[in-house]
Amino acid sequence: MVAIDGRTATGVSFALTEEQNELRRLARTFAEREIRPREAEHDAEMRHPAALVAQAHDLGLMNLHVPAEFGGLGLSAFDGMLVGEELNWGCSGIGTSILANGLGAGPVILFGSPEQKARWLPPLAEQPILCSFALSEPGAGSDVAALRSTAARQGDEYVLNGSKTFITNAGHAEWAVVFAKTDPAAGRRGMSAFVVEMGSPGVTIEKHLEKMGQRATDTSAFALHDVRVPAENRLGEEGDGFKIAMATLDFTRPGTAIGAVGVAQAAYEHALAYSKERVTFDLPIAMHQAVGFMVADMATEIQAARLLCWQAAWMLDQGLGREATLYSSFAKRFAADTAMKVTTDAVQVFGGYGYIKEYPVEKLMRDAKLFQIYEGTSQIQRLVIAREIFTPKG
Repeated sequence: MVAIDGRTATGVSFALTEEQNELRRLARTFAEREIRPREAEHDAEMRHPAALVAQAHDLGLMNLHVPAEFGGLGLSAFDGMLVGEELNWGCSGIGTSILANGLGAGPVILFGSPEQKARWLPPLAEQPILCSFALSEPGAGSDVAALRSTAARQGDEYVLNGSKTFITNAGHAEWAVVFAKTDPAAGRRGMSAFVVEMGSPGVTIEKHLEKMGQRATDTSAFALHDVRVPAENRLGEEGDGFKIAMATLDFTRPGTAIGAVGVAQAAYEHALAYSKERVTFDLPIAMHQAVGFMVADMATEIQAARLLCWQAAWMLDQGLGREATLYSSFAKRFAADTAMKVTTDAVQVFGGYGYIKEYPVEKLMRDAKLFQIYEGTSQIQRLVIAREIFTPKG
């Protein structure tokens, strides 16, 4: 028996079950056969991958964490890692389009009443519809408490006004969880969360944002002008919005981190293959120490990032609270920065060809950058980590 922070354990296994290996193979096969042949055109045209979303839904590769009683697979956070890495290995833009329902539906899964879950979750399992997580605003990204959208109670309804931006899949979503201030003077304690149907009068998609990378994922800005939302659509109590947002991000952060691992793995595989084929000074460049060490570092850092993601997801599945928060930030910070480093190094291994769109590592480098920004920048992750390690437990 091994003692860990006062607990006992009989050991640790990194072996996947037969079911987990099959799930991983299913996701890899779909990524290889369906996503990769289409990634370049979707990237170039900034095209929403509606057909691939529908295919993924048919295969059971969407809505992974919707509980079984509401028609979903009810997979663990750990099992979600296996799917997330493979779909993002195929293309992180397309993979994000498919997997973003995990973030969009997260507040309902974690905080919805039985009635709210019964209303909003089964349709996700029945049809390839999308939902969004609408937290960020033009003046409130990392500083969530600075959001300015408001929700005023009027009888059995709330009237919402404000603007949201950087919202994944918003232009194609059926509904979104919108965060707004029910008490603007109370700071983060005045924030509440609402399920808003995107077809409601007063909801307007203002702009589809053109991004550097992950261009196959729709990222949009939308406005709320006197949008009437039934009070029954509020998640939790008034003032619970900040808690709901942070808990949701804690749960989804390892999934975002493993997406970065998938991108890094793809870049590493391309660099490895190219380094064995490209000959300079009568030798494959893999035989030159400068390149060989670079590729060796890629492999090492990817494996470290993957294991951090797995550990963070395991902690979430064990309900370890603050420890899971800490390890989720460990995983997100390290995996995002690793993806950026590995993809940059992959471009370097390819030399001048790496900078040309004809070769795959150029796109991977563009895609990687976003992992250092969304769902908490690498700098915000460092703030979370510092807060957790310097704040006494208990």
